[in-house]
Amino acid sequence: MKLTTMTQVTIDGVMQGNGGASDEDRRNGFERGGWALGKGDDETHAFIKQTYQRADAFLLGRRTYELFAGSWGSWTVQDVPGWEPVLRALNTRPKYVASATLADPAWSGTTVLSGDLATAIADLKAKPGGELQVHGSGALTRWLLENDLVDEMTLIVVPVVLGQGARLFPDAGRDLALDLVESRVDSKGVTTQVYRPAGRPQYATA
Repeated sequence: MKLTTMTQVTIDGVMQGNGGASDEDRRNGFERGGWALGKGDDETHAFIKQTYQRADAFLLGRRTYELFAGSWGSWTVQDVPGWEPVLRALNTRPKYVASATLADPAWSGTTVLSGDLATAIADLKAKPGGELQVHGSGALTRWLLENDLVDEMTLIVVPVVLGQGARLFPDAGRDLALDLVESRVDSKGVTTQVYRPAGRPQYATA
């Protein structure tokens, strides 16, 4: 399986609290949740739904998993008009959680990966199938990139600057070159950029 990531971010790289005012949004005093609500046009929404439908399995960090389990894992099709494909995908495909603390997941179809994470994910990628998808899960996405486990990364960039909140990439971390595979901007100014990791960047020499 190809390991792919999809992350909604702001212009200043914030990924925290895109969906609404939940407890997760308020970590570290964050007060600007819900910045992605109502953003993106029908084409962008269709792209997101199609992406979820392509998944053979999902790989999530613990915090994102718990947020998804409490929402997508408990909602019915009546709760999410228009987003039934995402609901069906998340509730019918296998879910793997990278966590050393989650002991007894209640969401059906969940397996906790608590040992050697790199080996466990390499084993998952070796299985037949199309995509092992990561959604949200900032800490996990950074770790996967640092360990060269990401095959493709999609960023959905919402045209807003928040000035606070957890960012996808830290102020100091590993460098990474990317090849742009696909790019589009929708009628509401939301851009979708699909990248493939391409080793380390080249820097100017003296």
